[in-house]
Amino acid sequence: MRIVSWNVNGLRACVRKGFLDFLDASGADVVCLQEVRAFAHQLEPRVLAPEGWHANFCPAERPGYSGVGIYSRRAPTRIETSLGDDRFDLEGRMILAHFGRKAVASVYFPKGSGRDRDNSRVPYKLDFYAALFDRLQRLRRRGPVFVAGDYNTAHTEIDLARPKSSARTSGFLPEERDELTRWIEAGWVDTFRALHPGEPGHYTWWRQWGGARENNVGWRIDYVLASKSAARRVTDAFIWPRVMGSDHCPVGVDVSW
Repeated sequence: MRIVSWNVNGLRACVRKGFLDFLDASGADVVCLQEVRAFAHQLEPRVLAPEGWHANFCPAERPGYSGVGIYSRRAPTRIETSLGDDRFDLEGRMILAHFGRKAVASVYFPKGSGRDRDNSRVPYKLDFYAALFDRLQRLRRRGPVFVAGDYNTAHTEIDLARPKSSARTSGFLPEERDELTRWIEAGWVDTFRALHPGEPGHYTWWRQWGGARENNVGWRIDYVLASKSAARRVTDAFIWPRVMGSDHCPVGVDVSW
């Protein structure tokens, strides 16, 4: 089984850049999307229901903003899209697909920067992390759980190209990094780091100017975290920086069930 996650930075735009070809070529059984930025009625039939795939989406209330989705080869037994708090649910940030006792979440964690780049949304971001953490801690008691998405946080210095100049930037603030540490200390496994410990230069997002991607001046902010029972089944974890179509690239895991 292969699970792939990709912040597509607008699904309709990504479709014009070859998303559907990627979907079928990925070898994935589950594809998690973030920043869909569209309502279902705005998607073409071939995107809303591609042959051989089951598609589920959770849009934001605000047009052209946020939104997550999951494509899967097998129909989920159940879909959840609510954390029970309108502050989060209205922004379309989480969709959880159940496959029997197994579960895969596609999550678009908030940015903390705010409109004025003043880090004003950091408290909201941390509240979202905490609410999702509580929900997933309960869920992992039932079976394996994978949490795939754009976490909008680089965890350690090797997870971004320029850590020192980013120390006061949301995405690398101490309180944000500490929250990721809390997840990992609670038993959630950063699947890529578990298989590629200490390796610098692996990034999943790059600014869209100044040659950042060409020069690999990026951040690793997209992850697949796994509960302990899920992590034991991971045989490979990967980042695909050569896949274009967004300012992020896909990440994923191969799993032996």
